[in-house]
Order: sequence, then C-alpha cells, then structure tokens
Amino acid sequence: MSRVFKFHNDVDTDQIIASQYLLLPNIEEMKVYAFESIDPDFSKKVQEGDIVVAGENFGCGSSREQAPSVLKALGVKAIVAKSFARIFYRNAINIGLPVVVSGELYDKVEQLDEIELDLSEGVIKTKDETLPCTKLPPYMQNILDHGGLINFLNEGEV
Repeated sequence: MSRVFKFHNDVDTDQIIASQYLLLPNIEEMKVYAFESIDPDFSKKVQEGDIVVAGENFGCGSSREQAPSVLKALGVKAIVAKSFARIFYRNAINIGLPVVVSGELYDKVEQLDEIELDLSEGVIKTKDETLPCTKLPPYMQNILDHGGLINFLNEGEV
C-alpha cells in the first residue's frame, strides 16, 4: 500500500520545484524544496513508494524536466491525476516516473489515505473500492520498466 499526498488542480512546475532552486548543482540538492510553496514539509514527510494524487492539469507551466525528477528522487512511486500537462507527462515517462490518469480517484481519497496502484492491470484500489485508471501501452510500460527512456535505449530495446 502507498500513502496519498493530495494536491489541487493546476499545480505548475514552479510549484513542484521553484525556479530559484534550479541553480543548485543536482537533483539531490533540489529535491528538499519540492512543493515548498504548497507544502513546505513535503520532502520531510514523503517516503519511498508514496503516491502523489492531483486534480486536473498537473505539471502545467514550463517544461522543466527537474519537476518530475525531484519527485522521483524523493521516492514518489507514481503520480495519479485527473489530467496532466502534455510536456510534464512525457518528461515523467522519459525519466521512468509513472504518470497515470484517473478521473475518479481524486474525489475518493484524502491526504495520507492508503491506496494500491496496479499499473499492469490499470486499476487503483482504495479502502472502499477498485477504480479504473490508464493502462499504459506496452511500449510506455517497457520504458518505465527500464527506469526511463535513456536506459531503455542504452539497452538496445528499440
């Protein structure tokens, strides 16, 4: 089971990692500032395997690839949202961070609820029910299984 960290609609990449922290030398140093403007203690509370759940248009704004990278570096297992900004979605898949669309989950969970995400079946289990979510196409799942696009390509799985 994974704990839920719930965020609102239209969370932009500057709210995920503010631009002033992009000057830091690496993702490890940046990750402690994730969601600082929304939840200043997020990086202290989140644990390996937790899931970010959000409303619509998650990851809007600039196309900075550090936004999904800091979440992955903090151990976030996946992001489930009603919808994603297109470039954020692609950047997340490219670094091996699962992003899943679910129109129902946001309204059925609260902060720190526990859920179970089954990417291969395309379902999310809450304490009360099983909800459908995007089942990723095999080629995208293969990229995730390799830890991201670069690893996938380096292993010659074209």
